[in-house]
Amino acid sequence: MNIYLDNAATTPIDPQVVEAMIPVLKENFGNPSSIHSDGRIARSIIEKSRKKVASFFNASPSEFFFTSGGTEADNMILRCSVEDLGVKHIITSPLEHHAVLHTAEELRDQAGIRLSIVKVCNKGKIDLEHLKELLQTEEKTLVSLMHANNEIATKLPLKEVGEICKEYKALFHSDTVQTMGHYAFDFEELNLHFATCAAHKFHGPKGIGFLYMKSNIHLKPMITGGAQERNMRAGTENIYGIVGLTKALELAYDNLEEHQKQIQSVKSYMIDRLKKEIPDVQFNGDSESGDSLYTVLNVCFPSSEVDEMFLYHLDIEGISVSGGSACSSGTNIGSHVLRGVNSPMDRPSVRFSFGKFNSKVEVDRCIEVLTNIYNKQ
Repeated sequence: MNIYLDNAATTPIDPQVVEAMIPVLKENFGNPSSIHSDGRIARSIIEKSRKKVASFFNASPSEFFFTSGGTEADNMILRCSVEDLGVKHIITSPLEHHAVLHTAEELRDQAGIRLSIVKVCNKGKIDLEHLKELLQTEEKTLVSLMHANNEIATKLPLKEVGEICKEYKALFHSDTVQTMGHYAFDFEELNLHFATCAAHKFHGPKGIGFLYMKSNIHLKPMITGGAQERNMRAGTENIYGIVGLTKALELAYDNLEEHQKQIQSVKSYMIDRLKKEIPDVQFNGDSESGDSLYTVLNVCFPSSEVDEMFLYHLDIEGISVSGGSACSSGTNIGSHVLRGVNSPMDRPSVRFSFGKFNSKVEVDRCIEVLTNIYNKQ
């Protein structure tokens, strides 16, 4: 029995998404930039998809630009805000995805912008009073804070932060990669200038996402060499990926409450079973809270003789999980997020992340494997 509990890294593609993509792969091969009928059909598919995507967020289709995913979109927002909007000051947190954190550090080192790191508590929550202090500047400022942390599930009060940024006349970007398709957004109500999306986080295909940019903001393209995406991103569009993203969003938002309840019930069940079966188990960040990202649970296990092989033992039993962010796998420095919330680094921490295809039966099997690890000592 193979069990996949690493949905925050990527999700299995929904069969209905595959079905929506296949006809485009087979039949709609035209270049959307071509003026003949095959090209016009391809262009029509893209623009219908853009309109559909915008409808989920109470926004205009002109505010959405398809990208290769969240990392590209985050990079474009930060880099182009400095180059095109005159941003001199970036405020972010120590817990951001490296697509934001490393990019901001590079802009500090190479472009001379001022980088401020807002304080966080041990649950990973942003210190909003410190944020206000950092915003007391005459410099053009971009605030970049993720909506929900991909490792410890801590959520940002998006609307409240948006209002703070509005008060101090700052631009506001939120990395919403983990929450797109999992929560409802009304971009008309939020004081949010930029948001990002990656389809593979909600059962869509990899290699496709979007950048939301409020209509009164104007950036120049980061990737040049063509007039695609209304002169905002050069390169022939990923038509079947765009169709897959759109279908995945449609499925997510048509069944949003059902999926939220089902996934939260699986997560809550695992919390209860862990507390019952493994003494001294702890939960990193805010992941145990009922107000946290319902797809993520980060567990700090008691130390044992197999600490360094903990993930390996789960893997050989057919259980796929993560020790932190999969985007940083291959490094031995540990998770910057767990260090940032003072998680015990001498104990094994595991991120379990859930999707709509997971069940409590899988949780039971996972608990059985975990208890065996400790019982064998």
